[in-house]
Amino acid sequence: MARSQVPVIDLEPWRSGGPDARARTAARVDEALRAAGFLLVTGHGVDPALPARIRAAAREFFLLPAPAKAPYAVTVGGRGWLGPGAEANSYAEGTASPPDLKESWSWAAEDPTGVPAVDAEWFRPNAWPAEVPSLRPLVTEYLSLMRALSDELLRLLATALGLAEDHFTRHTSHPTWGFNLNWYPGTEVVGAPLPGQFRIGAHTDFGTVTVLDRQHGAGGLQIHTDADGWQDAPYDPAALTVNIGDLMARWTGDRWRAGRHRVLPPPADAPAEELISLVYFYECDAHTRVESLPAPVGRVVHDPVDSHAYLREKLRAISVTDGSTTSG
Repeated sequence: MARSQVPVIDLEPWRSGGPDARARTAARVDEALRAAGFLLVTGHGVDPALPARIRAAAREFFLLPAPAKAPYAVTVGGRGWLGPGAEANSYAEGTASPPDLKESWSWAAEDPTGVPAVDAEWFRPNAWPAEVPSLRPLVTEYLSLMRALSDELLRLLATALGLAEDHFTRHTSHPTWGFNLNWYPGTEVVGAPLPGQFRIGAHTDFGTVTVLDRQHGAGGLQIHTDADGWQDAPYDPAALTVNIGDLMARWTGDRWRAGRHRVLPPPADAPAEELISLVYFYECDAHTRVESLPAPVGRVVHDPVDSHAYLREKLRAISVTDGSTTSG
């Protein structure tokens, strides 16, 4: 994949530069999101020691025997442990596949809005593994950073479209979000991959922006573009990987493409490879009306959607367990 399609964007000129520097940053973002839907972002202010500590704590949980993890088991969209076989992301595209070769611990927004029906579905209490008490303060700190960074990215995206800087963040006063720790163990845990089986099957994310802290691996992230097909995603240890999801693509009238991606299965020449990804999925306020921006910004006029009816439908689609979900 041509690296220029997934550029490294330094946020420092956006934060502290003059109008010209900010405009240049916004223009590069627009170009990249039109080509691939992905960016690498540096200058984000996240101390790399924090995700390293989160990975170490998460690994303690994932290496526990299955009976110890079972009490935390949830279905897709729930808060807790997504065990083996719970999820198949390719179904979001309508493509049947074996379940994804991973386990996850999932958190989501929990601060109530005061609207009972909304809170019951999208703002429920999170679960924490009692066996690894160190995880809670680490993840809580990381989530605070991700919320602030995601809003900053939305302001940058609005500027890249020539819109008021708060065009998107006016819809994130009390947003939903999800956060997954994805554990991709080796074949000694998951077995040999079945035909068409991936650590995560091909899909696009569902919300506005996704912020990913990932590890480099042979069985790692791949990105799909029309120009290059499937290619290994560029990696920079100092960068976070950012992609836009379906709601943002719809919002921009398909000016920007939702970043299509997958995670390869454990490689045959390194079957014991183990990776842990930190994935923050940002969305918007519950039941935001998402309408396509008109031309000349947008290219396609989609029917307006209720953001969270759309999200619920997508979460149901990828659930292998029983086709339903328990919460937002």
